[in-house]
Amino acid sequence: MWTYATIAFFGILGCWARFAQTNLVQAVYGRDFPYATLSINVIASFIMGFLFVETLERLTLAPSLRTGILTGFIGGYSTFSTFEMEALLLAEGGELVKAGIYVILSVGLGFVAAFGGAYIARNL
Repeated sequence: MWTYATIAFFGILGCWARFAQTNLVQAVYGRDFPYATLSINVIASFIMGFLFVETLERLTLAPSLRTGILTGFIGGYSTFSTFEMEALLLAEGGELVKAGIYVILSVGLGFVAAFGGAYIARNL
């Protein structure tokens, strides 16, 4: 039961972080391109890669805490379903080039960020 509580707690924090970052990025860069979701997904990929390795190979955390952070916080913070919806809306709105760029950047930068996070965690 403790694991569910840690997931819920960290999930709330992740959702708040996502909401705050979305508002900030949209205030700075506007809404012409889904920069907020892109930035969130890249950062979440980096954090996941880093913390997954760090908490598996270096730091000793209680399993419930590790799950709470990785599943709750990152799950609440990352926005994959939002990414899919925004890509669909761009495509349906005739913005096929923007939709394609968004998908390629999200997947490509997300992978690079996850790899980078894992690499840094292993080489600190």
